[in-house]
Amino acid sequence: MSVTSAQQPVVSPVVRTRTKLAHPALLLIGIVLVALNMRACLAAISPMVGEIQRTFGLSATASGLITTVPVLFQGVGAPLTPRLTRRFGTERVVLGAVLVLGAGVLLRVLPSVAALYAGCVVIGVAIAVLNVSMPGLVKREFPDRAATMTGVYSTTMLIGATLAAGSSVPLEKALGGGWEGSLGIWSLLALIAAVAWLPQVLRSRQEKAAVAAAPAGRQIEGIWRSPLAWQVSLFMGISSLLVYILVAWMPTILADHGMDRGEAGLVFAFSNLVQVAGAFLVPLAAGRMTSQRGLAVAMAALNALGITVLLVAPASGAWVAAAVLGVAQGGSLGLALAFIVLRTGSAAGAAQLGGMSQAIGYLVAAAGPVGAGALRQATGGWDLLLVLMLVLASVAAVAGWGAGRNRTL
Repeated sequence: MSVTSAQQPVVSPVVRTRTKLAHPALLLIGIVLVALNMRACLAAISPMVGEIQRTFGLSATASGLITTVPVLFQGVGAPLTPRLTRRFGTERVVLGAVLVLGAGVLLRVLPSVAALYAGCVVIGVAIAVLNVSMPGLVKREFPDRAATMTGVYSTTMLIGATLAAGSSVPLEKALGGGWEGSLGIWSLLALIAAVAWLPQVLRSRQEKAAVAAAPAGRQIEGIWRSPLAWQVSLFMGISSLLVYILVAWMPTILADHGMDRGEAGLVFAFSNLVQVAGAFLVPLAAGRMTSQRGLAVAMAALNALGITVLLVAPASGAWVAAAVLGVAQGGSLGLALAFIVLRTGSAAGAAQLGGMSQAIGYLVAAAGPVGAGALRQATGGWDLLLVLMLVLASVAAVAGWGAGRNRTL
């Protein structure tokens, strides 16, 4: 059942113990370092897929699963996280997920195909836990600045992905020419994040009595029957689907239309870089608005505009399309995450909505790269896919119009 923000129940704040462990700077550093891990190990593997394929003699389909499996298991693992956070506490769950993520990165580089895919599964589940835990944590710790902090950590995720994608090949050369070292080194970033997060786990133990007296807030009853929850979930799902299709195929689309592959890679990298600006600025704007309907429709319209440019002028308009799509995709990600904290009245509710929306979002997104490739193979071109993406952008606009209403679950 939805209520207006004026009607939502007041959640009593947890009384914080005044220790050095409670310093906001430590929490911010921990959030930033955890967020850096949430996309880096996924982006780092994309430039290495060809090397991995040759090492194990994989088919093109099997190679595609290297990037698809983690996304799929982000959707599978997301609904389990609210139960974990209720039982063990958000701080311990985040620490465990970061350590598991680091272990998955190491497992992925062992000399075995089974270990390769098992590592992808572990990474996907660990990222799912972090994806769902962070909105609830932000809602609890920064109730008056939740949208702004959402922009900070969503931007940091994209920065981590951009750095990882850009440094994979240089790291491969610097570490002796093997893809294993280039990918395995990201486990160190997970370890650094875990160490930086330890003060929050220690703090949570000190505050156990206070947290028990003032829990994270009420659960949302019947969330899977809520139209608002489905609108948030569909906006996230379709936005993620559009992102993953272009992550997998944008350079190929440009190359198939006559662009040099090197330039196509630069265009794609530029689009990823622009996403950082969208991911930061859009949640910041969302937090200053009582209704985000216009913002959601604007993101969907920019997605449609960028896709249209790819459809009518894929080579000559590539840089324009990259800029527009960068703003749209980064902004849509940031706005979808902001919806999780803006449409809920408690940290527990944010975790629930995060679990639902990201389960739907990543299960839908996982089908994007494979489905797009199959459609390209069936039609011999990219036009039908791009037209279908325009239709999906219009559906995202409708979902965003509903998700942007000034209501809470």
